[in-house]
Amino acid sequence: MESEDAVMDNGRFSTETGELSFDQIKLIFDHLPVDMTFVDQNNKVRFFTRPKDRIFPRSPAIIGRDVNKCHPPDSVHVVEEIVEAFRRGERDTATFWIKIRDRMILIQYFAMRDEYGQYRGVLEVSQDITEIQALEGERRLLEWN
Repeated sequence: MESEDAVMDNGRFSTETGELSFDQIKLIFDHLPVDMTFVDQNNKVRFFTRPKDRIFPRSPAIIGRDVNKCHPPDSVHVVEEIVEAFRRGERDTATFWIKIRDRMILIQYFAMRDEYGQYRGVLEVSQDITEIQALEGERRLLEWN
């Protein structure tokens, strides 16, 4: 594998599982049917995706902001509890689901750890699961609607 500098110089992200350009990475993130927000080990928002139908709007102004300042006051204590449990290594995930209007929203937090198990931040993933919950039986062949 190339050195990290060479990967950056060539505009490529390269791992043992493949290689992508930064444009391809952005396309992948923005086409996943989920909202993702990454908060680093210092509780600073570092990145969020912009899927077509984002559930929870985000502004570029949140980049670098403390995650506690990005949530409603009545839920900040829950976010703090999750982050601290992740930081202490007591938990790796936290899962919630809420109804917003007629939609069911799944919200998951994942502790991000490096190859040495060191806490590196939190990935928040939100997904509208309304259609998933309505699935019944099987569909084994492609059927265009």
